[in-house]
Amino acid sequence: MLSRYGTDENGELIKKAIVYTKSEHFISKDKIDPDALQIIYRLHDLGFVAYVVGGAVRDLIIGNTPKDFDIVTNATPSKIKKIFRNSRIIGRRFRLVHVVFGTKIFEVSTFRSIAEGSVGNNFGTIDEDVLRRDFTINALYYDPLQEQVIDYVGGMRDIKKHILRPVIDIDKIFVEDPVRMLRAIKYSATTHAKMSFSLRHKIRQSAILLSQISPSRLTEEMLKIINSGHAFEIVKEALDTDLYMYLQPAATAMIYNDKNAEKSYMENIAKLDELVKNDSNVRLGKKLYFLVYDFIKSLTDWSKEVQGQYSSYELYTKTWTECRNFVLPMNPQRKELEYAIKSVLSSFGVKIKTNKPKEPKPKDSKQK
Repeated sequence: MLSRYGTDENGELIKKAIVYTKSEHFISKDKIDPDALQIIYRLHDLGFVAYVVGGAVRDLIIGNTPKDFDIVTNATPSKIKKIFRNSRIIGRRFRLVHVVFGTKIFEVSTFRSIAEGSVGNNFGTIDEDVLRRDFTINALYYDPLQEQVIDYVGGMRDIKKHILRPVIDIDKIFVEDPVRMLRAIKYSATTHAKMSFSLRHKIRQSAILLSQISPSRLTEEMLKIINSGHAFEIVKEALDTDLYMYLQPAATAMIYNDKNAEKSYMENIAKLDELVKNDSNVRLGKKLYFLVYDFIKSLTDWSKEVQGQYSSYELYTKTWTECRNFVLPMNPQRKELEYAIKSVLSSFGVKIKTNKPKEPKPKDSKQK
């Protein structure tokens, strides 16, 4: 185990970080995407520092396979853009760079300052950047050249002890960005890191802050849960901490009003996880099926509706409107929600044609 030193505001030498070697962190460089390594090596060759950061480092240490490899560097976005022709700058306030390799996108960010708090938009140093990370297990930096993990905040220790601990002061972390509450329950579920009583209490106390978050951002977070393969554990935590009512208010009301509804809903979420684990690339509509099944089932006696006066298309359009409101504020792709609704209706014997029935063509009025 090594140490990284710096100086304090008085110029005194102090230890700032612990540096773990390959024999201590057990990360194999072979498990890192070669295109991510290529980005880091290129930046290094041009005199910049660059690291794999965040969730990817956490997952590599735990033994999970990272879904994304985020990179952080002291190069500014404009310099990164000049280095990589296959890149684009995104973001209006704090700019990031997406470097594209085929279907893969790597997010490359510049060290950020804490001068404006953890959501500030000024460039800074690695010493500052680490202090704006949300939780210690996500605040580790991996240097593939030296094959070292740099730990400023005790993240390695917390991973080994299965503890979820905020880097940012608990009275500020959720006020500055309420979505961090959703990340907390997701990390707890997927890494088996335990939340302290005070952290869980703070999340319940702060849950209402999610009402300030835009539908587009809530949709993004809900889709991450659906695609995670751990939706059962995450939704269970979200219900326990009063967060799910802001992600799926109609479903939460249904669950709170009927214990049997809760049991059935959670059984469907478990089936969703099984589907994702068997095929991570399965279309979204097949996943949404499990979110809307119970609601559609509760709308009417479908065995009577099939024999009733309404056409299959009319039954579908009525159900579509109800279902669209049911999943709010989530706003998935229309064609995927349509697929889910039609699949559920089909399971009840309602067969819907792909397109709306065509109106009969008017007869030719011309004299022959």
